[in-house]
Amino acid sequence: MKRRHCRLARPAHSDVCDQLTGWQPASVTMAAAVWSGRALQHQARPHLHLLLSWACLSAGLGAAVHVLDDKRGLGSEFDGIGGLSGGGATSRLLVNYPEPYRSQILDYLFKPNFGASLHILKVEIGGDAQTTDGTESSHMHYENDENYFRGYEWWLMKEAKKRNPNIKLIGLPWAFPGWIGCGDDWPYTCPDKTAYYVALWIHGAKVYHNLDIDYVGIWNERAYNKKYIQLLRYTMDKMGLEQVKIIASDNLWEPISSSVLQDSELYDVVNIIGAHYPGTLSSTNAKKTQKKLWSSEDYSTVNDNVGGGCWARILNQNYVNGNITSTIAWNLVAGYYKELPFGRDGLMTADEPWSGHYEVQSPIWITAHTTQFTQPGWHYLKTVGHLQKGGSYVALTDGKGNITIIIETMTHDHSICIRPTLPPFNVSQQNVTFMLQGSFLVNGSFSLELKLDEICTITTISTGNRGSFPEPPASKPFPREYSDDFNVETPPFSEAPNFADQTGVFEYFINYQDPGDHVFTLRQVVTQRPITWASDADQTISIIGDYKWKDLNVTCDVLIEKANTGGVFVAGRVNEGGQDVRHAPGLFFWIFANGKYTVTNDLPGKIVLASGLSGTRAGTWHTLTLSIKDNSAYGLLNGNLLWNGVRVLQPHNGWAAIGTRTFELAQFDNFRVQAS
Repeated sequence: MKRRHCRLARPAHSDVCDQLTGWQPASVTMAAAVWSGRALQHQARPHLHLLLSWACLSAGLGAAVHVLDDKRGLGSEFDGIGGLSGGGATSRLLVNYPEPYRSQILDYLFKPNFGASLHILKVEIGGDAQTTDGTESSHMHYENDENYFRGYEWWLMKEAKKRNPNIKLIGLPWAFPGWIGCGDDWPYTCPDKTAYYVALWIHGAKVYHNLDIDYVGIWNERAYNKKYIQLLRYTMDKMGLEQVKIIASDNLWEPISSSVLQDSELYDVVNIIGAHYPGTLSSTNAKKTQKKLWSSEDYSTVNDNVGGGCWARILNQNYVNGNITSTIAWNLVAGYYKELPFGRDGLMTADEPWSGHYEVQSPIWITAHTTQFTQPGWHYLKTVGHLQKGGSYVALTDGKGNITIIIETMTHDHSICIRPTLPPFNVSQQNVTFMLQGSFLVNGSFSLELKLDEICTITTISTGNRGSFPEPPASKPFPREYSDDFNVETPPFSEAPNFADQTGVFEYFINYQDPGDHVFTLRQVVTQRPITWASDADQTISIIGDYKWKDLNVTCDVLIEKANTGGVFVAGRVNEGGQDVRHAPGLFFWIFANGKYTVTNDLPGKIVLASGLSGTRAGTWHTLTLSIKDNSAYGLLNGNLLWNGVRVLQPHNGWAAIGTRTFELAQFDNFRVQAS
């Protein structure tokens, strides 16, 4: 894949665009700058060359001619390109990066005229439940509980705003705390309660973080409810949040489009029709609504060369084919353990805070081809479409004389997205001529020789830039020896570094009732099964470490808080997580409040390898040690051998973990792991 950026210039000089060494000069003839590079070869980096050149030449023989004209009026308003943090816990490891690397990553994502320069940031409204790659903390674990400093999405939104005050913010729930359901596993049983809960999150963003949320969704990829949507609108208005627009339904085009057309009351409260992974198409009914149409979640593809091609193709063709005026990538940054589901499905990768290593992949620069040379509020021209020999082009204007043209020639096999299935199509090398008419130029034209898998931006905007930093540190595996005593009196985040909650929520806790060594601990705080989005386990679990670990010792002080039926565990070789966590295999060492222990080969505890009496009770701190070497394991309780000689035939590797028997309160302290 090649990337070119050319700036249309005012002076009438004659020259052609240059390209990087080793490239054949292209026949771009209206330019003042060229941005070139091979997105499929990360070692080749695009540069910006100011050439101050201009020419208007006719097309070569056989060149197709495309007219760019605003005489017939403009097309739809452009609403911007965005990234999604959440759905779930996709930025979990990003927050633990040391400086300056964390700020560098944020600059690549949000800083204008530097990297992706995103127009929109969409975040999960945490619901204490598994939502793909982990859980995100709710602002209301319990009905009488409010805390607007949990999690990291508040921090991320503020960092985005710090770099780009004009960035638009979206909130969307995937899951809800269990109390929302009024006894049911359903957020619409008490729709007034759910509406108040979501509106409080928006209100809290403003009151505690000075963040104005611009848009809010309903329930990610699940059912919508008219009464709830109306109550959400009413509740937000009562709280002074009239500016917040509602997106529905973050699923498919139907049935929401038909419902909006048939129900005037619903029509009045839904501002935007948002669909996921539309395959660049929108439905007839969606277009009939005359609402703005967004691909409110798209991409979700490994950020390799093919993923870059996928992103380039859909950014253009979502509008060309579907009149879709905003596209949002899941996910913003792959900041989670890569062995979890959909590893590396971000615009860039930042999953090694322990080393500081991160990777800026081609989707960042593909994004820049649009975002650095347009802004929300610009309009598409009506004269956009497909190229004669495959590929597409769009043109946008600010209505003040500026124009940006983005052209892509992605081939089928180099632009396959994860979903939906991509039908066959052909793209050939071709010569094209664009004629500028209307307010832009009188009979001006320029010609391009377009090769395969190429994206080219031609623009009058001169502020675009390929930002860069020195190379980040080299990639390193997770440390073989790691410990955390959780002794942080004022933690920057509610989560401890590198722990990735997969069911339940583990937060820093100050244990005022303990006068001894366990004042500062990590506590599992979810006590009721949430209204889930994925298949949460019946147990809670947080993973940490290197998925490749085989032989290891895990030690942790634990406190069971639930009398009689409570229980906790430490584990090793846990090799499933995310939305697959429910039946995760591994080696789990459990102790219970009833004075017993078990050793199981799975999280549900169905495969029991050993069991017996432990003498453990709730309300007393105990130290658990799990040791696994080759195919054998043993366990210590308070430094004394409790069980030995357990055969571990599978799995052969996986993360370390801690967790609880049910959704119950429990504390953990002085966590240590040694792997070999």
